[in-house]
Amino acid sequence: MTAVATALRPASAAECAVALAAASRERHTVRIRGAGTKSYLGELLPTDLVLETGAMSGIVDHVPADLTVTAAAGTPLADLQRALAAYGQVLPLDPPHAAAATVGGIVASNSSGFARLRYGGVRDLLIGTVAALADGTVARGGGRVVKNVAGYDLNKLFVGSLGTLGVIAEATFKVLPRPEARALAVARCSGAAAAFAIADHLLHTAVRPTALVVEAAHGRWSLLIAAEGPRPHVERAIDETARAAKDARAVCERTEDDARVAAARELPATAVDGVLVRAALPLAAQRFFTESAATLDAFARCVVDAGSAIVRVHLRGDEAAVLRSADTLLAAAAVVGGSARVERRDASLRPRLAAWSGARPGGDFLMRRLKEAFDAAGVLEPGRSAVG
Repeated sequence: MTAVATALRPASAAECAVALAAASRERHTVRIRGAGTKSYLGELLPTDLVLETGAMSGIVDHVPADLTVTAAAGTPLADLQRALAAYGQVLPLDPPHAAAATVGGIVASNSSGFARLRYGGVRDLLIGTVAALADGTVARGGGRVVKNVAGYDLNKLFVGSLGTLGVIAEATFKVLPRPEARALAVARCSGAAAAFAIADHLLHTAVRPTALVVEAAHGRWSLLIAAEGPRPHVERAIDETARAAKDARAVCERTEDDARVAAARELPATAVDGVLVRAALPLAAQRFFTESAATLDAFARCVVDAGSAIVRVHLRGDEAAVLRSADTLLAAAAVVGGSARVERRDASLRPRLAAWSGARPGGDFLMRRLKEAFDAAGVLEPGRSAVG
């Protein structure tokens, strides 16, 4: 293994497949890199090669009338959104690192934001992929039309695969017309009970928020809500939030400042010190888990996507306290029927805290079989996923 990884910059799926076939034959390990915004995910073992997707960039196909768009993997999401905006359309994904993240990286890391509550996540919006595989073939899954039933649904395999099964070269998405209106509100709450009571009420109405986020930091609890769509729907959502906040004895204020929602969404990008734990929980367990997290010695902040019960807890301070708190959270997630992993940790903590310290994922056996089938030589992203 070389001291410094050699960079590969293929310009197409075919070139990418040739490079991967050569790496497999020679047993050269490969890291796949777009903008590098998710380089903290998983275990980052040294590799012989780094395959960069930046040369595979741009919009491959856009049919505004069909509400579909195909983009090359190295295309920054921000560039794609600007191109769609010219046609009054949007790809309703709001992942962390949105300013720099690339299309391929978003799919490979299954990086969905708060808007999944209203629009669904990457898996729901992705309708086709072109991927280069380790054996030198180019695999096409799905298609470029919404109603597509041809072939196996390979798209779902690549979502969240972190490059361990192949390199995504193109992705096709469903897009939507840009919303007519958008509004935001913040409810300042006396504690977790009030914040989650408001969130639970809104989830059982027809308002369908675009973001429903519980935050806790410095002993303060709040609920952030964003709504978008037809103007009457937006106004109804904000009015319903105000009524629910009043019932919970919380102070609700409408705001035009989107920075707070953006800051909550970007926690994985900004929590560069200490440890960031990500837990996926049953909806009924998120209040208990979050309240317990807030009592930990190393607790700094938590952000809860209350519509999907994805909880992120930032731990910082004394290293021993941080490690104890991380272990407690990983165990607590399993106790309440969820799962958790270390999403990010300071470099000094990596030797003492593994990314996959939590319980093994469901379907572990099947995941290993898929890895063996798609990457027989085991050269793609070693250590990056829970199954190696």
